[in-house]
Amino acid sequence: VILFAMRCFLVLFAALTVSSNAFVIQSPFSTTSNGRSLPLRMVTESVEEALMDAEDRMQKSVDSVKVNLQTIRTGRAASNMLDRVQVQYYGASTPLNQLASISVPSAQQLNIDPYDKSCLVDIEKALVESGLGLTPNNDGSLIRINIPSLTEDRRKDMLKQCKAIGEDGKVAVRNIRRDGVDSIKKLQKASTIGEDECKDGQDEIQKMTDKSIKEIDTIISKKEKDVMTV
Repeated sequence: VILFAMRCFLVLFAALTVSSNAFVIQSPFSTTSNGRSLPLRMVTESVEEALMDAEDRMQKSVDSVKVNLQTIRTGRAASNMLDRVQVQYYGASTPLNQLASISVPSAQQLNIDPYDKSCLVDIEKALVESGLGLTPNNDGSLIRINIPSLTEDRRKDMLKQCKAIGEDGKVAVRNIRRDGVDSIKKLQKASTIGEDECKDGQDEIQKMTDKSIKEIDTIISKKEKDVMTV
């Protein structure tokens, strides 16, 4: 009888230990509805974090619009017109402004003076293939680019490009707003925040969105004015 009682006790103790371990052992991953595991750190932990992330990403979208607009030339020479030109230099794609000094001697001309004269041909090729519609003149030591005046049809094409770049930027900002709102709603659903804090967070993201879109509209409007200025 005593031996039987001891065996029962051992079985019961083993069962309790397994049950206890099931609650003590925690995985550093959470499981999604499709069965995949995701690190818990990927989940936004606060409204402030969601707002900071949205603000940072929206600013990058605005900055991207500014950079992309630099490739749309007006009828006047500007060194930043060539900022996105990449040159194949010893097998590596290298920004032109790292290989040469770029000066603007007049409103209709750019001068490109390579630090390494052996890459003149490579720079000339990169300019022709850049899609900027420029014709480089290589004299063996310097590359000169004459900036032709824009025709009316060319200006209209430039305006369409400006609008397209602006619209892409605004779509990106709206997508960031959607992501931010979703993150805040998930916090409320998880009972991490209350209804009021959820609403305040969404209102704040909407303000950021309106501000970024307004900034993009202002940038595009200014560029369009430059394009249309004869």
